[in-house]
Amino acid sequence: RAPAKVQSALLEAMGERQVTVGRRTWPLPELFLVMATQNPIEQEGTFPLPEAQLDRFLMYVRIGYPEAGVETEILRLARERARTGGMTPVPVAERVGQDEVFAARSEVLGLHLAPPLERYLVELVLASREPARYEAALARRIAWGASPRGSIALERCARARAWLAGRDYVIPEDVRAIAPDVLGHRVLPSFEASAEGWDGPRLVAELLRLVPLP
Repeated sequence: RAPAKVQSALLEAMGERQVTVGRRTWPLPELFLVMATQNPIEQEGTFPLPEAQLDRFLMYVRIGYPEAGVETEILRLARERARTGGMTPVPVAERVGQDEVFAARSEVLGLHLAPPLERYLVELVLASREPARYEAALARRIAWGASPRGSIALERCARARAWLAGRDYVIPEDVRAIAPDVLGHRVLPSFEASAEGWDGPRLVAELLRLVPLP
């Protein structure tokens, strides 16, 4: 685990493609990202990230226990790994090169996003900042709404979901399906809401319920 100052520098670098630690700055390759994991059972020695750092993560994906079929596949992979001494090679056909990643990025950004759907996407984010326009109770439960980074992330991820589905256009379900993972760590509950068991994803679910579809 990197020291706090280094973590902060890496997160800042996600948008600038460079990292600064102390007085030194290093350029980063174009294909660069930061991934972090957190185990909710073992949090000794770990601390919640400040809101500004959380906002720099594109998504916050919550992963529960695997289903039976996935667990069976885990067993198979573990047996194969033990049998080969942990040296199971990755088939060449499954490897993706940098050029393919950059080409995919370009295709994702070229997908059609209808203006009404873009307005709906933006309205979801605006509603997180001014929830009283939709429901007074929700306004008491949201302490902080999503920043413009949230709008950018929501659009990019909705486009990516559409591309993975083989479509050249984005549909409302792309936005709605990805919103909890993209906005859940950006829409922060008030102290009162936290005491009542509300968290970011639940607040986002309320926003999805209240903001009308285009």
